[in-house]
Amino acid sequence: MVRIASTQPRKQRKARYNAPLHARGKFLNAALTSDLQEKYGKKSCRIVVGDTVKVQRGDFRGEEGVVDGVDTEKGTVIVHGVSVTKVDGTEVPRPVYASNVTITKLKLDDKKREERLEAGN
Repeated sequence: MVRIASTQPRKQRKARYNAPLHARGKFLNAALTSDLQEKYGKKSCRIVVGDTVKVQRGDFRGEEGVVDGVDTEKGTVIVHGVSVTKVDGTEVPRPVYASNVTITKLKLDDKKREERLEAGN
C-alpha cells in the first residue's frame, strides 16, 4: 500500500485511487491457502496470469479457476469460469478484486518468482 501518514479513510482512499501504476501492483496481492503458507512461510503473494484461485466473496463464492487476466489499473483479476450473461445473451468475464480470492496453486514458470517465494523460509 502507498505509505501515507494520515489515518483518515478519505485520504487512504485518495492515495489508493491516485497511486502510480508501479505502486498499484502491490494491491494485487492475495492470500495463500494454509498448505502454501506452511510451504513458503508467507501469508500472501502477488497474483499472476496462470495461478489457480478460489473466489471467497461475492456471487461467485466457492468458484475455482485459473487467472486469465490481471488489470493493474483497476486492481482486479479475471478468473476462468466467473462470468455473467448480458441481456443479449453473451457471456462476459466478471472482474473480481484481488483481495476477494485465495491462491490455491501457484504458477512457478518464473524462476525469479520461485526464488522470491523460497526466500520467505
